[in-house]
Amino acid sequence: MAGAPDHLFNLRNNFYLGAYQAAINTSDLPNLSPDDALERDSLVYRSYIALGSYQLVIHEIDDSAATPLQAVKLLALYLSSPENKESTISSLKEWLADSAIANNAILRLIAGTIFMHEEDYNEALKHSNAGGTMDLHALNVQIFLKMHRSDFAERQLRIMQQIDEDHTLTQLASAWLNLAVGGSKIQEAYLIFQDFSEKYPMTGLILNGKADAKDPETLANLVVCSLHMGKSSSRYLSQLKLSHPDHILVKRSSSAEDNFERAIQSVA
Repeated sequence: MAGAPDHLFNLRNNFYLGAYQAAINTSDLPNLSPDDALERDSLVYRSYIALGSYQLVIHEIDDSAATPLQAVKLLALYLSSPENKESTISSLKEWLADSAIANNAILRLIAGTIFMHEEDYNEALKHSNAGGTMDLHALNVQIFLKMHRSDFAERQLRIMQQIDEDHTLTQLASAWLNLAVGGSKIQEAYLIFQDFSEKYPMTGLILNGKADAKDPETLANLVVCSLHMGKSSSRYLSQLKLSHPDHILVKRSSSAEDNFERAIQSVA
């Protein structure tokens, strides 16, 4: 219904901006419709996952819960332990093959997220590329950037801008794209985060470079920003290697170093 109040606006915003505890703390909202209550619960459990509280999510969502919550539980299972990955992906594929639930937006979002983690980007896009929600469009931007296809990421961003230019996810996607493109665009990304910092409470995601130096995405962004600005990135890369050895940037860097070493040895 046009003009109806968006009861979940603040909760969604807190989640998008990385204020996960604030999202959880402000989730006790009265008089929600069944659909809004379901979205609220999905956001709260995704916030717990972002905070690393996988077991809480796994224990609280039982087999009678609705499909979106079951999907969120699958993400918690997937992230909680490497031993769970194979069985979780198997369950996920079964659900995606069920035409009764395969089009559920949260299930598609979780599928896209899990396959992105697996670096199976084509499989991720199979489920996310049709869009339908701002979350799915934002996930598409992330997937295309991981594929080094900023041209496709820009197309997704344009779709988001046509839907709602001021939406928090549209602004975030614009900042991600600017950071990936680099050069003068880094300043534009900085201004977006600066604008967030003036409007909303500080979070690690907003502060980025000035934030918790152990945050893997902060460190990864600092590495990328330093390289684009022609500055040394070795300190940030070292921190990332020590604190998050499995991060994709560390793996790529190590692979490049190994190839370089082999190339030198072959001509020595």
